[in-house]
Amino acid sequence: MDRLAPFFERFSLAAQMFYSGLLCGSTGDQVSEHAGHLHVLKKGRLKITRPDARQIVIDTPSILFFPRPRIHRLHGPMQEGAELVCATIEFGAGMLNPIIASLPEPLVLPLDALPELAPTLQLLFTEAFAESPGRQAALDRLFEYLFVLLIRSAMNARLIDSGILMGLSDSRLSRAIEAMHQYPGTSWSLEHLAQFAGMSRARFAVHFRQVVGMTPFDYLTNWRLGVAQTMLRKGNSLKLIAAAVGYANATALTRVFTQRLGMSPSAWLARSQIHKD
Repeated sequence: MDRLAPFFERFSLAAQMFYSGLLCGSTGDQVSEHAGHLHVLKKGRLKITRPDARQIVIDTPSILFFPRPRIHRLHGPMQEGAELVCATIEFGAGMLNPIIASLPEPLVLPLDALPELAPTLQLLFTEAFAESPGRQAALDRLFEYLFVLLIRSAMNARLIDSGILMGLSDSRLSRAIEAMHQYPGTSWSLEHLAQFAGMSRARFAVHFRQVVGMTPFDYLTNWRLGVAQTMLRKGNSLKLIAAAVGYANATALTRVFTQRLGMSPSAWLARSQIHKD
């Protein structure tokens, strides 16, 4: 079974290239309400500053990914500059996608550590530094494909040491996680999930938390609410959504949604539509 398929079935992936070229000097603040930022350094030296963290300096061709909205600035040397291509990445209507939640802030990977990405990166750079018809559309799609390859590589090579990607790489936990992903509307019990993993209830609960970083039911709740957000954006009714993600009725879903996100589903939808427009 394709372990990543449920994420791309349940959450919409959208990339938009917004910069390509030689950066000599500093950018303004890089920030957005819902999207992360994916920067690919082809050549040169790049400094990244953040208001609440230590600066980062990258001097080898690398991928720099801020999976969640974070204010940061990019700085290239004034003389030789830094050659890079940048895009925003939105993976889901909200920020409850477990992949996004599991990634470090930021993720920095040298390109030579990701040889399987080389053909796609070559296409990306060719499009970015030319002025061919359809360039923007081509780059947006290439960034989406690059993101899929990046997540695949992170999971297969265990580049991430916690979170859902580690859980999916665990031969026992993955079966229980895949069941939750495929059937969020099921009334899951700890015993039932432990059976998928071939473990006792107690051992399953402890091992899940050690690997994924949260309890099985906290993970299940976040998955359900993330799916609910996507369904809200598609215009589904609360009654239909509640049944699809395992809640008895719209009131029960609204209560959990508000507790986790600090606002009701209708308020969240109105806010997300404002920022989308």
